[in-house]
Order: sequence, then structure tokens, then C-alpha cells
Amino acid sequence: MLTTIRNAQAVKKETVKFPYSKIKFNLAKLLENEGFISNVEAKGVNKKMVITASLKYRENGQPQITNLRRLSKPGQRLYVSYKDVRSVKGGYGKVILSTPKGLLTGDEAKKQKVGGEFICEVW
Repeated sequence: MLTTIRNAQAVKKETVKFPYSKIKFNLAKLLENEGFISNVEAKGVNKKMVITASLKYRENGQPQITNLRRLSKPGQRLYVSYKDVRSVKGGYGKVILSTPKGLLTGDEAKKQKVGGEFICEVW
């Protein structure tokens, strides 16, 4: 999903589609709430569901998302307590965590005092 968004923005697409899963949909909604993408919708029936999202661009034509980086990978999982959540690009970006309370940004995880697995960094 992250690579799909990154590649779509590289070729200046307006929308992007990817297969539905709960975690992908929640991640897309979180990116929408943080202002990186817009109009996230899940369409389709049962196993044919697809997530559609509109990509945002700045006035100068540059993508709203400069970079997406997957942090925790299948071969090397990264877990962190809320005390160790760091800022991204001096507060310009966001880190996304998978916690027992669902997907949260680093700031929300600190406020709720809950740690979890690093999913990705967005800036």
C-alpha cells in the first residue's frame, strides 16, 4: 500500500486504488485525518473490495507526501514504548504505530500513554 501511494504520486495520479484489508483501510483513514490524502472510501462486495483514495498535491504541484517509509518489517519488527516515540523530521512528519487501541500517530500514542509496533513514517 505504501509503495502504491508513493508510485502514484511520482507519476502525478489523482487517485489510487489498492485491495481492501482492515489495517490498510485504517491506515488510509489515519493518513486522511492527518491531511496527507483525502476521500478514502472502501468500495465493492466481500472479497472484491477495493480502497480508493485521492492524493493531495501542493500549489506548486509537489506531492503532499514527500516520503513514506516502512519501519517494522516481517524480518525485523520494531516495538516501542510511548516514552521512546520520536518525532519525524523535527515534527514536520508523523510516525504511525499499531497499538492495542488501534492505529495511532506518535503524538496520540504519547497522549494515551500506549506503545506498540512502528508501522511507518510519513513526511
